[in-house]
Amino acid sequence: MLTESINNGERVNLYSPTSMPKASSFLWNRKMMIHMNCRGYAVAQFMQPEPAKYAHAPNLEAKTFMQPEQPYYSHHPGRFCYIKDLDSNELFSAPYEPVRYLPDEFCFSAGKHDIQWRIVKNEIEVKMTLNLTRDDLVEMWHFEIRNLSNKTRQLQVFPFFPVGYMSWMNQSSDYDAKLNAIVCSSISPYQKYQDYYKIKRFKDKTFLLAETKPDAFEANQEAFEGEGGLHSPSSISSGGLKKGKAIYETPTCAMQYNLNLDPEKGKDLKFIFGPAKDHSEIEQIYKKYIEEPFGFEKAKNDYKEYIEEGVNLISIETPNKKLDEFVNQWLPRQIYYHGETNRLSTDPQTRNYLQDNMGMGYIKPGIARKAFEKALSQQQVSGAMPDGVIIIEGAELKYINQVPHTDHCVWLPVCLKSYLDETNDYEFLSSFQPFADSEEKVSAAEHINRAMIWLLENRDERGLNYINQGDWCDPMNMVGYKGKGVSGWLSMATSYALKTWIEIIESYGLDVDNSVFKAGIKELNDSVNEHIWSKNWYGRGITDDNVLFGIQSDPEGKIFLNPQAWALLCDAANSVKEAKVIKAVEDELESPYGIEMLNPSFTSMREDVGRVTQKHPGSAENGSVYNHAEAFYIYALYTKGQANKAYRLIDKMIPGTDEPDLLQRGQLPVFIPNYYRGAFRQYPRTAGRSSQLFNTGTVHWIYRCLIEGLFGLKGEPQGLRISPQLPDNWDHIKVTRRFRGATFHIEMSTDYKVSSIQVTQNKKLLEDNLIENFEKGKEYRISVILPGSTS
Repeated sequence: MLTESINNGERVNLYSPTSMPKASSFLWNRKMMIHMNCRGYAVAQFMQPEPAKYAHAPNLEAKTFMQPEQPYYSHHPGRFCYIKDLDSNELFSAPYEPVRYLPDEFCFSAGKHDIQWRIVKNEIEVKMTLNLTRDDLVEMWHFEIRNLSNKTRQLQVFPFFPVGYMSWMNQSSDYDAKLNAIVCSSISPYQKYQDYYKIKRFKDKTFLLAETKPDAFEANQEAFEGEGGLHSPSSISSGGLKKGKAIYETPTCAMQYNLNLDPEKGKDLKFIFGPAKDHSEIEQIYKKYIEEPFGFEKAKNDYKEYIEEGVNLISIETPNKKLDEFVNQWLPRQIYYHGETNRLSTDPQTRNYLQDNMGMGYIKPGIARKAFEKALSQQQVSGAMPDGVIIIEGAELKYINQVPHTDHCVWLPVCLKSYLDETNDYEFLSSFQPFADSEEKVSAAEHINRAMIWLLENRDERGLNYINQGDWCDPMNMVGYKGKGVSGWLSMATSYALKTWIEIIESYGLDVDNSVFKAGIKELNDSVNEHIWSKNWYGRGITDDNVLFGIQSDPEGKIFLNPQAWALLCDAANSVKEAKVIKAVEDELESPYGIEMLNPSFTSMREDVGRVTQKHPGSAENGSVYNHAEAFYIYALYTKGQANKAYRLIDKMIPGTDEPDLLQRGQLPVFIPNYYRGAFRQYPRTAGRSSQLFNTGTVHWIYRCLIEGLFGLKGEPQGLRISPQLPDNWDHIKVTRRFRGATFHIEMSTDYKVSSIQVTQNKKLLEDNLIENFEKGKEYRISVILPGSTS
């Protein structure tokens, strides 16, 4: 058995360090994140206020966003423990790197609030557990070393936390006996004197603090490795660590414990690893977690409570156990991570910020509302939304947010609709919000009116939306940089945003003249059908040189997913075109791992499209199964009543259909990645491989697909509408739905004798399948009978 789910999916175990070497999990709090893979490698960041690292690469690395398909190498930052048996002179390491000595037993266990390993080699058991705290910037590690044999074992144990190359300006490290810690010090490099006043506040120290005093230590990376390298460090093979320090040399954190273990006895070792500004801060951490009675355990419990604050609104019991475990345990956790951390950014892209908080509207609606308010406060009087939302005072727009994109206004009504459906927070629409470039304050509704007008005005003579240097697809940066190119997708997305805003206006009876929006929808849909439709599907856009691309005659990138999905959402496609679009997606884009974003993947630069064509075929936006785009398509399928097709794609998105599927993807079913490798027809060997990157807007849309589509438990101003779209092969399910403070226990079953849905509460058949007049804090039992399939 390669993997196993424990306790209804609360933990997912992997029993091999080599079959899925990049399999991973992650933990976070509001200020930091750590991504651990099964072999012990780590990517960790904290905010100060911009993202920073406290364990580095062996050379100076760029400070950038998290990378997909993270490459690991021998000196990659990690958390390890060497074990040397003094009787046999054998050496192995936990969890697997750096020695790579295959253990007799191995278990990597991803939990919702911790990450654990269990390794057994030659009757020596090593358990490693990683926890974070609710608020502090520290990793808490618990190592348990056990002698499973019937004889006394003499061991040397070496916890090893490499720190890497900290700074070319100033770096050093030494052991502080008072703190019982190795403290690595540095000064962040800078050139301009003005930057001194920024970096002087940085947490430029990295420390490894131990509960138990070590017998020896080594704070110098080169001295620790010697000529043996990490596979067999000279300091270990020569008898033990020499208590060295680093003097403008690469620091490290290695400690030594000499253990004499009786049969079936063991030793517990606890450590705290993280960044700090100075020794006094490390001292406070020591007092809080080591000196204070039960400080370590209390912090673990507090962190568990923090993670469990991300409330799941639906609990399900269906014929699909994989779906049940993922939805009940892992999906809301990933949504919560996005809303709490803002992807560890001080200037999240506006589209990401709004969609992440669309998901947070389910988990923690109060936070979502504040996010919508913050986004509106940075809107221009013209209605234009910025490329990024500044969420920390003094932050600046960076990286991709310095490139002008044209889609950000679209997401205001699209994301707000979900929030309003869930909360019925009508007051938000009338609340007054400021602008970024004016003293004027207007209602949130007027803010959105202006955003919609801006989209309508930002069109060419054909009535299609300009793309500038990108729309939702960031690297599509050369379609319209000359000021003429247009986006077929954005034109459809504008139509859908207008449609959604009209629904909000009419649902809440807003005093808004929506005639211009209705006219705009017709103009946009007519325009995309006249200028973007090509034979059997919609093109992606029209370049500055007036070339329609994303069509059958293109040798590469002949079909894109997004315009097909949003043509369904905005109703641009009539019934004939709808059928053609769905067939084209299935024939041209579907793979065993989901729907690819485009096909065939580009293999060389197309200068009138942009850098998306330079990405490796099948990676990221160039033809991967880009799950965010696929989630749009799944949502669109539900709006068209395509229940079986939508469900099939949701099931494909979650890894673990069978063992070969897990091995190909290389990922445990504990998060949805931003993509799986595509180009299935071009590169089948690598297709399906997970990016391992858990930053993705996918999860919010999939949660919405489940609530509104599959289980059909959607909020309206008057109450909870029940309109499920179950796949044909399901005949009975149970769902618990938490909604506006009430809890609904719902059983759904199919019956071929009924011709329409029947919803019963307390043996009373509900009119219009709408649950009204429920009370906060109460529980209700609902029965739903659905017409059975006769196919």
